[in-house]
Amino acid sequence: IAAVNGHAVGGGWGLTLACDFRIAAEEAQVWIPEVELGVPLGVASTTRFVRLVGEALAKEIILGGRRYSAAEAKAMGLVHQVVPRAQLPKVAREYAEMLAAKPWEPLAKVKANINAIARAGNPAVPGQIDGFLPRE
Repeated sequence: IAAVNGHAVGGGWGLTLACDFRIAAEEAQVWIPEVELGVPLGVASTTRFVRLVGEALAKEIILGGRRYSAAEAKAMGLVHQVVPRAQLPKVAREYAEMLAAKPWEPLAKVKANINAIARAGNPAVPGQIDGFLPRE
């Protein structure tokens, strides 16, 4: 869980995308200045942007280099919640506690499935349904 309380810039913003959930303070700003600075954004961050928002929007964000508000980042699906700055630590902690209270094994398996699908597209159906089909 990433709690963005201020500016998340360049690879720093990309790093937040490695987190499963991103919560930002209302005042937070995010942007990618690498192209304007003459350096490429790393492959890992670029890949995360493309996976999360698609090719066209990733190009707009990365190549354009403009600053986005927390609300704009939420509208693009790059932030899950926008909260008042004073509430940010509390909201992030409560979210972590909610997840930690869940049974860890199904949580881990479902997360792994979601991650695999996000990386590879549709999962291999036979392997996913073996446990549901009766054996003769």
